[in-house]
Amino acid sequence: MSAWRRLSENTLFLFPSVILTLALGIYPLVWVLRYMFYDYPGYGEELFVGLDNFRRLATDVQFWESVQNTFIYAAGKLIITIPLSLLLAVILNGKLRGRGLLRAIYFMPTVISTAVISVVFYIIFNSYNGMVNQMLLQYSIISQPIEWLGPKYAMLTVIIVAAWGAVGNYMLLFLAGLQSIPNDLYESAAIDGANAGQRFRHITIPMLGPVMQMIIMLAVIASLKGYESIMVMTEGGPIGRTEVMYLYLYKLLFPVSTGAPVDQQIGYGSAVGFATALIVGAITAVYYYFSRKMSKVF
Repeated sequence: MSAWRRLSENTLFLFPSVILTLALGIYPLVWVLRYMFYDYPGYGEELFVGLDNFRRLATDVQFWESVQNTFIYAAGKLIITIPLSLLLAVILNGKLRGRGLLRAIYFMPTVISTAVISVVFYIIFNSYNGMVNQMLLQYSIISQPIEWLGPKYAMLTVIIVAAWGAVGNYMLLFLAGLQSIPNDLYESAAIDGANAGQRFRHITIPMLGPVMQMIIMLAVIASLKGYESIMVMTEGGPIGRTEVMYLYLYKLLFPVSTGAPVDQQIGYGSAVGFATALIVGAITAVYYYFSRKMSKVF
C-alpha cells in the first residue's frame, strides 16, 4: 500500500471528527468572539458597539454577585465531595461484604439525570410538606419548618444536592487509584509497625497524588461550571442568592425562566461568556501550577 493511499484512508477516518470539531467547537467560539462586540437581540439588525458590552460588564453588579456565589458554591461542593469520595473509596476498597452492590448504589446518582435529581430534592426539601422537615419535626429537632430554599439556606441546600450527585463519580476514580497501589507497600509498613492511620498518611495519600490531582481538577472545573440543579431548584433565587455565573449566562442567551430577562441579549451574553471562560480558565491554571508536585510523588 502506497504512502499516499494510507494518508487518504487516514484522512477519511479523521474527516467526521474534524467536521464535528469545526461545527460544534470552532464555529461557536468564533461566533461568540464576534458577537461580544455587537448589540444583537437574536433577530433583526446587528449593531456594532465596540467595547460597550465589556464596560457594562465591569459595572454589572448582578454578574459580580454571581461570580461570588460561584466561588461559594464551588468551595462548598469541593469541601464535601472530595473527602467523602475518598472515604467511601477507602471503605469500599476493603474486604467488605456486598461491596460490589454498595459501589453500584453510590455510583447510581452519577448516571441519573440532573433534572430528575433536582426535582426529587426540591420535593424532599419543600418547606411545608418536605420529607426533611417532617422528619426533623417528628423527632423534635426543630419546632417549626425550615425554609431550605429560602434566602438563608438555599445555597447550602443546592451544595448538598450537587455533592450528592457527584460523590459516586469521584469515588470510582479514587477507587481505581487505590487498586493501583501495590499491597507489598502496606505489608512492609505493617511489618515495620505502622498502624492503619500511618499507612494511610504515608502510603495511600502520597501514592494517590497523581490521581488526586486529576480528580480535584475535574471537580473544580465541574463546580465552577455547574448550574443545572440550581436552575431546576431555585432558578438563581431567592433574590439572587444562588445565581451562579453559568446560570446568569444561560438566562441572557436563553431567557425562558421566570427570573430571566424578557429579551435575548446575545451580544452582552457573549461578552459574559468570554469573561466567564477566562475566570474558569485562570482558576484552573492557578490550581494546575500549584498542584504540580502532586504528580511527582513517584
